[in-house]
Amino acid sequence: MLFHVRMDVHLPHDLPADSRAEIVAREKAYSQRLQHAGKWPQLWRIVGEYSNYSIFDVDSTDELHEILSGLPLFGYMTIKVTPLATHPSKI
Repeated sequence: MLFHVRMDVHLPHDLPADSRAEIVAREKAYSQRLQHAGKWPQLWRIVGEYSNYSIFDVDSTDELHEILSGLPLFGYMTIKVTPLATHPSKI
């Protein structure tokens, strides 16, 4: 199952620099493990924003929820999920 996911990150401005660096490093490692596993095949930065568009390829909505809620930055994100279906004109 493919899903298009927009993630907007809202880190507190008063978050200490060392805490910010640590959570961002954990987020990067977590996302790269999922990319290597094929669960997160596309990851695109949105220019000028602390946001991304991603494509997830998972077996179920429950798996997607588990992945997203496991993100170290999950508590600081607004997430919008759109399920995708094959377009009949796709070649």
